[in-house]
Amino acid sequence: MRDLGKLDVNALRTLVAIYDRRSFTEAAKLTGVNQSTTSYVVKALRDTFGDALFIRSGHKVVPTERCRELVDGLRPILYGLDGLAARAPFDPSNTSGDIVISCNYHERRAILPDTIRSLLAAAPNLRIQLHEAAVDGKRQLIENTVDIVLGPVSILGDIFYRRHLFTDRYVCVVDRAHPLATVPMTLARFAEARHLAVTHNGQWEAMFYPILRNQGIDIRPVVSVPSHDNISDMLRGTQLLSSIPQRLAGAFSDEFTILPFPIDVPIAIDMYWTERTHHSGPHQWVRQILGQNAQCL
Repeated sequence: MRDLGKLDVNALRTLVAIYDRRSFTEAAKLTGVNQSTTSYVVKALRDTFGDALFIRSGHKVVPTERCRELVDGLRPILYGLDGLAARAPFDPSNTSGDIVISCNYHERRAILPDTIRSLLAAAPNLRIQLHEAAVDGKRQLIENTVDIVLGPVSILGDIFYRRHLFTDRYVCVVDRAHPLATVPMTLARFAEARHLAVTHNGQWEAMFYPILRNQGIDIRPVVSVPSHDNISDMLRGTQLLSSIPQRLAGAFSDEFTILPFPIDVPIAIDMYWTERTHHSGPHQWVRQILGQNAQCL
C-alpha cells in the first residue's frame, strides 16, 4: 500500500459512490465529475491500496473483499466530515442542491403537496426529487440513492434514524351501486366481498391481511394493482371492494361510498434517514418541515 497522503477526500467519496452504485458511470454522476476522471481516481485508489477494488461483471462492477473492508471503515469518517461541514448557520433562502425523498402514493397525496410548497417558498433554489419507494426503501437508503424514506414500513438497523409522522386508518371503498353500499359493514360481509388489492407488483400486502389470517380469514383478491393511483377506474361499475388509507379515500367521496373498516388497523407513517444526512443543514430543515406538516394532518 502506497502513501495515503496522495489521496483526497473526494477520491474516498468516489470509492464509496462506486461501491453503492456498482457503476463507474453512476458514481461519476453522483460525484459531479466526468467518467474519465472517475477512472483515473480508481486507478490511483488501486495503486494506493494494492487491490483491484472492483471487478467488472456484465454492466455492473463487483467490489472485492478488500473494497468492502475499506468502505465499511470509510463511511463513519466521511459522515463525520459531513457533520462538521454542516454545523455552519443554515439559511434556506441561500441553500441549493437536491433532496431525494422516496415514498408511495399514500404519502405523496397526504403530506408532500403542502411540504413541497413550504420548501420551495423558503428555499427557491432547492431541487426536490420524488422516487417511488414500493418495497425498496431500505435498499434505497443503504445504496444512498435517496435521502429520506416515508411510509408504513419498519426499517431496522443501527445506521437508520426514525421519526413518526402521522397515523392513518383503513376504510373500505365501493361503487355506489355495490350491494354493501347500503348495509352495515361487518367482518363476515367484508370476508365474503370481492377485493381489489394494492400489491406493489406482488411484493407487498396491506397490514390487515396477516391480522385477518390470524383470525382464520384468508382474503384472496380478485384484482391486484401496483399502486393506489388508478383504483377509482377499477372500482367504477364493479362489485369490487378496496381497502385503502382514510386520507386517500377523501378523493373518492363524491363518486363512491366510503365504509368503515370492520376492525381497527392503524397505519403508522414514519420518516427514515441515515447518518449520511443526519447532520446536514438542508436535510435537517426538510425533515423539520415534513414533521411540522404531519402534525397538521
